[in-house]
Amino acid sequence: MAEDCCSFHLISGDGVLNMEGLENFSRTTNLSQRGVSYAVVAIMGPQSGGKSTLLNKLFQTDFKMMDADDGRTQTTQGIWIAKAIGIEPFTIAIDVEGSDSRERGQDGATFEKQSALFALAIADIVMINMWCHDIGREHAANRPLLKVVFEAMLRLFRARKTTLLFVLRDQTKTPFERLEHSLKEDIEKIWAEIPKPDAYKGTPLGDFFKVEITALPSYEFEEDKFKVKVDRLRQQFFHSISPGGLAGDRKDVQPASGFALRAEQIWKTIKENKDLDLPAMEVMVATFRCDQIAKETLSRLNSDKAWLALRKDAQARLAPKFRKRITSILENTLSRYDKEAIHFKESIRDDKRKELEKEVLQVLHPAYVAMLRHLRSRALKFFKTGMMKKVKRATEDGFEASIESTVQHAMDKFEKESRDVSISREWDASAAREKLFSEIETTKLKTKTKFYEVYNTMKAKAVRGLALGIGGVTGAGVATATFIGDWDAVAAKKAGEATSTQVRTIIKRRMLKLDNFIYNMNPNNNASPDCENASDGGDDLEGDGADDIEGDGADDLEGDGADELEGDGADDLEGDGDGADDLKGDGVDELEGDGADDLEGDGADDLEGDGDGADDLEGDNADDLADDDVDCENDDYEDD
Repeated sequence: MAEDCCSFHLISGDGVLNMEGLENFSRTTNLSQRGVSYAVVAIMGPQSGGKSTLLNKLFQTDFKMMDADDGRTQTTQGIWIAKAIGIEPFTIAIDVEGSDSRERGQDGATFEKQSALFALAIADIVMINMWCHDIGREHAANRPLLKVVFEAMLRLFRARKTTLLFVLRDQTKTPFERLEHSLKEDIEKIWAEIPKPDAYKGTPLGDFFKVEITALPSYEFEEDKFKVKVDRLRQQFFHSISPGGLAGDRKDVQPASGFALRAEQIWKTIKENKDLDLPAMEVMVATFRCDQIAKETLSRLNSDKAWLALRKDAQARLAPKFRKRITSILENTLSRYDKEAIHFKESIRDDKRKELEKEVLQVLHPAYVAMLRHLRSRALKFFKTGMMKKVKRATEDGFEASIESTVQHAMDKFEKESRDVSISREWDASAAREKLFSEIETTKLKTKTKFYEVYNTMKAKAVRGLALGIGGVTGAGVATATFIGDWDAVAAKKAGEATSTQVRTIIKRRMLKLDNFIYNMNPNNNASPDCENASDGGDDLEGDGADDIEGDGADDLEGDGADELEGDGADDLEGDGDGADDLKGDGVDELEGDGADDLEGDGADDLEGDGDGADDLEGDNADDLADDDVDCENDDYEDD
């Protein structure tokens, strides 16, 4: 199937521009995707001079041609446009209504000037179609037309370096070189005669135009020769915008995506008889098109598959490789804008790009907020896990410091991970950080309150249990200190220290077994906590967990909890009277078995130096904290 040139009536004979047809032409031919790799060729000249025929032969278009049998009447009215077939780069052919027509008469001068100005403002190459025998004639048709062209160019407010390709029709026997020389003299003379603004006085013609001249045989009488010469001329339009090509010297090329809007604005300004300030108009077109491209780019983001997948993933969990994925989405979106807007004015393009980047970050921001929510939950879970380990291994000494170190560790963890998922300085994690700190402080306060309640209760029961056991059989501990204190101060001191250490040993041993502070934890301490259920952690302390501390906890300490100390309940300490036996399994036998020796010989050393009790409370405390750090780190998810 032959390629369609998509010709249509761009501007009617009444001067009405067909914007809908122009936009459809741009879409159908994919003109808007060409960037600056395109050329515009317009043809002007007297009526019935064969302009449409020449364009059709050059570019394989289908502009309406004059039928000689109908007489030499006006064929093209207004301005027509089509795509050149088989020419690279993409080339737009514009057929302009002929000048000096009988149909327009004296009133035709206005439209003639308007169409000439439009052609010069929009085209890279303007073909001037003229009869060969008019060269050198003062009042021939080419002179008024050239004056119109030159005057129009001066109204464009800058030198666009348009190529003027003079096509001499029906070449005579006069050598081409002489024809070319005569024509150039006429052109220079006309240029020198027309009035110019002060800014352009003395400016040579070459600053505004690149002049090329060619000649063709008669189409009517030498059709075969005509076709051969036209085929040669056609070759000059291939790569016309490359250096050395017909339009190789063009300046300030505007992107093809703005062609329709630019054509509309140029014609509107011409019709209103206003000065055609092309630089200002190009700023307006660039602003409009860059804004339009940015909106289209942002709209495409909302249906982008990668973004939709990441947004869904981030809402459900800690999305893997979040930063890498969201950075890629941002860069790809901006890259699409850059590709379409690259040829517009740099300052305008860059300003609109910055606005687009802010808007894209706003679209992506909810995924970042969702990630902060997951990270906050993970940090809170991390804190609670570490805190429970500290509680179960702690005594009153050093408990505050160990908890504060866990708080700081959890906050540092959140701070690092929140930075790792951010891609903009405008993305602020302060609100999530403050909420996490508040949650940690609330949890810490509740836990500390219950810790001291449990610790003090157990301490009292442990001392009472020791007293019962010592009174029955041992002669060690507190009783020993009392018995020997009057006659041996050194032995009394050792007995007091042994008693204090033994109390702490019992408390620690029992704290390690407390169910009060165990809530919804994986038995495997090295397993990663479920961040998705991290929000349940708060419920554990305030809901079921709190029940353990505030509900059954007190019972455990005073009722069943005392069983933890001796085995069968508080009755074992206070009710049955065989507390000494019950305490034998709880470390009291350490006082009873080796009691005297331990107090007087190696025992004191064991309690103060290498003994398990002191080590567990005072020696291992730092180790416990270090171990907890490792355990907590093992709870971390793999960094994205």
